[in-house]
Amino acid sequence: MRKALYYGALAVIAVFLIMALLAPRIAPYDPNLQDLLVRLERPSALHWLGTDEYGRDQLSRLIFGARVSLLAAIEVVAVGLLIGVPAGVLSGFFPGVVDGVLSRISDGLMSVPSLVLALTIVAVLGQGLGSAMFAVGIVFTPRFFRVARASTYEVRQETFIEASFAIGCTSWRVAWRHVLPNAMSPLVVQIAVVLGAAITAEASLSFLGLGVQPPTASWGGMLASAYANLYEAAFLIWAPGIAIATTVLAFTILGDEARIALGTRQVAGA
Repeated sequence: MRKALYYGALAVIAVFLIMALLAPRIAPYDPNLQDLLVRLERPSALHWLGTDEYGRDQLSRLIFGARVSLLAAIEVVAVGLLIGVPAGVLSGFFPGVVDGVLSRISDGLMSVPSLVLALTIVAVLGQGLGSAMFAVGIVFTPRFFRVARASTYEVRQETFIEASFAIGCTSWRVAWRHVLPNAMSPLVVQIAVVLGAAITAEASLSFLGLGVQPPTASWGGMLASAYANLYEAAFLIWAPGIAIATTVLAFTILGDEARIALGTRQVAGA
């Protein structure tokens, strides 16, 4: 059963990756093409998922929305890794003042409600996908910081680290060439989990009008459109809702599978 879920999750992610990469080739219509004569049309042979209030093809917008969602997730993970991991390694490798200062900053970020923090950053930087995802990346930075810090502190106690110092390696070399590569296993799990959470965060901000700006297609924007026309065309909510739910679930399953696999490998190698 677990293997079936794992391969199913891989299949779902592969489908959405193909949609994102080949969107201009496989989308049946221009996602921004408006035709008010067929507005809020139910699913048909011409429009498999129906049309929105501007007559835009929902299937085409869903396909192009996959590109936005996956790009947003990658940006969030990149921001979290670039800020959180180096800070976590420094904190775990240099206990004392450095660890105390960086840990207090991380605790401060975690104490602020994530949505409030993201909205504040977007208000300062302005609306748009880049600003929104940078804000979400800052929100998730403490997760990477805490994982990197704990892993670094654990690896720091190993005998081969002491041997590296004994042969004359500098602290920086030991940290980046020996400690960080051996602390990557839990970070891989965290990346998979954050990818799913980032897709949800992007959809939430786009739903509120703070992420991707119209007329660019995004799953969150499609949900906002569906909500505005809920009583006239309730079917509009199904496609983006299912896309978001299945993608997040797929990344969560992959993260759990990675945790089990890497955990088993660590025990076997102990």
